[in-house]
Amino acid sequence: MNNFPANNAAFPGAAADSRSVFISRTYAHVVGGILGFVLIELALFESGLAGQIARFMFGFNWFLILGAFMLTGWLATRTAQSSASLGMQYFSYAVYVVAEALIFVPLLYIANAKAPGTIDSATLVTLLGAGGLMVVAHRTRKDFSFLRALLMWGGILALVAMIGGAIFGFQLGTWFSVAMIGFAGAAVLYDTSNVIHRYPEDRYVSAAMQLFASIALMFWYVLRLLMGSRS
Repeated sequence: MNNFPANNAAFPGAAADSRSVFISRTYAHVVGGILGFVLIELALFESGLAGQIARFMFGFNWFLILGAFMLTGWLATRTAQSSASLGMQYFSYAVYVVAEALIFVPLLYIANAKAPGTIDSATLVTLLGAGGLMVVAHRTRKDFSFLRALLMWGGILALVAMIGGAIFGFQLGTWFSVAMIGFAGAAVLYDTSNVIHRYPEDRYVSAAMQLFASIALMFWYVLRLLMGSRS
């Protein structure tokens, strides 16, 4: 995918400046998504709605909830990437952030009640891990597009494992969480590389959404791992 108009080749300085603006916008929107997620969670927990939502979701098959969440995320991402309307891209991103916040409620509720301190620790580990990987991508300027096939197959295997756990009742334990943290790290590298090299410059909202999703995935499994180590 070519990120620049053909005539930008004659003005490399202009092309570099344009890409820098795109990258800055993307990261600003990633930060905006994270802040939105945090504010939603704070509102839910402070109002007492988090407990009600958690108890409601505990009454359903977890795999069905996760499947609905994945479908919502896929539809939101597809809309943001395919729509030329900036308003629709923002709407899709907002829907995705709200969906993430809701699906995280039961995990955060349990962590807050049974493993105090793990949320703060998981937040720090995730920010350091994701931030470090993003720095690596920028410092090396390497194209990590080769990770796409690995992520596709890894995602399929993870989905099969979750389906198997739901059907046969076995637990996906520590090593699965470790593997998924590695998977999320690879996704952060891949997404950051795409931000640097491949995303069209009018898709900074969808680029931010994709990177936000990978960071959220890392946070989910870091938190699960830390909760398991304290149980």
